[in-house]
Amino acid sequence: MAPEPPLLTMSGITKSFPGVRALDGVDLEVQAGEVHCLLGQNGAGKSTLIKVLAGAHQPDGGEITWRGEAVALKSPIAAMRLGIATIYQELDLVEGLSVAENVFLGHEPTTAGIVVRGGTARTAAAGLLKRLGHPEIDPSRLVGDLSAAQQQIVSMARALSHEVRLIVMDEPSAALDPDEVDNLFRIVGDLTADGVAVVYISHRLEEIRRIGDRVTVLKDGRAVAVGLPAKSTPTRDVVALMTGRNVEYVFPERPAAGAAAGREPVLRVEGLTRQGEFAPVDLELRPGEIVGLAGLVGSGRSEILETVYGARRADAGRVLVDGTVLRPGSVRAAVRAGIGLAPEERKAQGLLMLESVTRNVSISTLSRFSRSGWLDHRAERAAAQQATRELSLRPDNPDARIRTLSGGNQQKAVLARWLLRGCKVLLLDEPTRGVDVGARAELYAVIRRLADEGLAVLLVSSEVPEVLGLADRVLVLREGSVVHTADARELDEHRVLDLVMEGS
Repeated sequence: MAPEPPLLTMSGITKSFPGVRALDGVDLEVQAGEVHCLLGQNGAGKSTLIKVLAGAHQPDGGEITWRGEAVALKSPIAAMRLGIATIYQELDLVEGLSVAENVFLGHEPTTAGIVVRGGTARTAAAGLLKRLGHPEIDPSRLVGDLSAAQQQIVSMARALSHEVRLIVMDEPSAALDPDEVDNLFRIVGDLTADGVAVVYISHRLEEIRRIGDRVTVLKDGRAVAVGLPAKSTPTRDVVALMTGRNVEYVFPERPAAGAAAGREPVLRVEGLTRQGEFAPVDLELRPGEIVGLAGLVGSGRSEILETVYGARRADAGRVLVDGTVLRPGSVRAAVRAGIGLAPEERKAQGLLMLESVTRNVSISTLSRFSRSGWLDHRAERAAAQQATRELSLRPDNPDARIRTLSGGNQQKAVLARWLLRGCKVLLLDEPTRGVDVGARAELYAVIRRLADEGLAVLLVSSEVPEVLGLADRVLVLREGSVVHTADARELDEHRVLDLVMEGS
């Protein structure tokens, strides 16, 4: 018997935009029932390629075959009719509609050509949600009231509401905690067991090895590797293909152990407590020092940062900057004292996505540019540009909309805000989430340089190698309590994981 043709083949795909060749002869082959991982740095062409596959962009050249036959994907509807569904990182759900309405949006259930609303749609949606292992999601509930993980399940249900044979998942784990990622992988396993193919895009290389079958790597709009085995290809080789250099976790050199010990602490946290979130926490942070908080999701890491910042009010304890006690639960007091926060949910909590780079950088310092009630836009722009240039933000255009920047450059804009503000203490919550491998090394260098220039940094990250490689000292948290404190050089990943699991 002749072998089955690939489910999807994209051959020599090209796509140009004014001044940019986004895709330059890209090949991709996907088999039924496999997880094919698509890797590449921001700007490598991943988004353009999946939009061609989704019918949102029309290629300038190349050929697409589906089950061995040439096809033209002239619209998203045409792609969906073939059985190709795309779940974008920025979920395209309507928050003001119910779960069921979102699941069947654009192809509502009908009887004799008449759209059927109400119970029929809710029953059908409930069946899809049950298939995905989430029968607890109420089909009549508004999507805007759901968590990020639940909204992602709704997007998957919408994909399955069609006769889908291939699902593209763009950074599906970016907003999920470890338990939710495990559930996502279970769903992917169930789909592929039914013969559905998955094109999986992620910056997290450990996920690729765990879930992927094959890997295609894009760099500068070209496929530099097609169909590599995901589990046996060394991570360093994959990263070298993506970046053109051998990078995985490339950390800048740290100062000698105890280099900051002789300096007076700029931040003191004494007995800080929030009932049900974290037990009394004591820590000191000196100028030029990076202290990391390591622990599982739910261990109290982010809650400690937000309480120090004043976004949460402590039940007990106090926060001092340069010996002055801050008013509890006051962000204004924290910012005035010199504390800045780069939050975990950068887009939702840290950036004005429709505003310019300038406004995002200057937003905490606008009074500096006010003249008799008028804003001096020229001075604001010049100051913001100077701050972003110090961090090598690209493109060097203060008028660019922040939403057009890559994740790494958006994070640099947040850091530039506090650099412009002249903060003394910088709180970083998951600073490299949604940032590609190459840009991580740049962010690590920026954070280390800011510390070397006298900034005190308190860092939270779910990636233990990141905490150990960047921090000078580490506090290990388990269920809201600090169970161990040590110089980062004295710890390794296995020891930290033992501590967060066992607590001793």
